[in-house]
Amino acid sequence: MSQMQPSTSGQEIPYLKIPHTEPGIHSALIHRLLLHFAQVVPGQEMVIVCIGTDRSTGDCLGPLVGTALSKFGLEHFHLFGTLEEPVHAMNLKDTLLHINQTFQNPYVIGIDACLGQTSSVGSIQVVQGPLRPGAGVNKELPPVGDIHVTGIVNVGGFMEYFVLQNTRLSLVVRLSEIIASSIYSAIKEWNRNIIPLARRDQ
Repeated sequence: MSQMQPSTSGQEIPYLKIPHTEPGIHSALIHRLLLHFAQVVPGQEMVIVCIGTDRSTGDCLGPLVGTALSKFGLEHFHLFGTLEEPVHAMNLKDTLLHINQTFQNPYVIGIDACLGQTSSVGSIQVVQGPLRPGAGVNKELPPVGDIHVTGIVNVGGFMEYFVLQNTRLSLVVRLSEIIASSIYSAIKEWNRNIIPLARRDQ
C-alpha cells in the first residue's frame, strides 16, 4: 500500500485524481495515460508491476488489476503481480531486480492501493514518477515505476493495518476493473499509433 499524497514538484504532467463514479472516467484515465506514454520511445519494453497481497481486502487492488490485465492478453506489455503470483513486501526487491536484469531500460507502470482523506476514498490517481509502496504502513520498500496508478481504497491516518483489513471488497474490485480496462485500452491505443510510426522511420 502506497502513500496517498503524490509530490508534484518538477513534474511535467500534473497528476490526475478522479472519483471512480465520475462520468467519463475511462476516457479521462486513458487520455492522461497516453500523455505519459508519449515519453515511451519505440522499442522500449513496457512493464506493469501490480503491488499488493490477496491476504488483505484493502491491499488486494494491485493483484486484482494484474489478474484482470492478464485476461486481456499480454501482447503489448509484461506483467508482474496477480492474485496467483502477487508482488508484495517480501518479494518486491527480487521482482525489481529480475525486471532490471531482463529488460533494458523498461518503461514501468506501478499499480498499488493507498489510503487517503475521507473525501478522496474511491478516487483513482495517475501520477508521474515512482510510487512508494509500503509508505502508508511505514515500510521501507524500493520505489516503483516511471509513472504510477493508485486507487484510494479507505481512510488513512490511524490503524492502517486494521483499516486495510476492513475495506469494502466491492469498492476495491470496482477500482481494479476501471484501472485495468483503462490501462489496457491506453496501451492498445498507444501501440496502434506508435508501431506504424516506428515502421515508417525504419
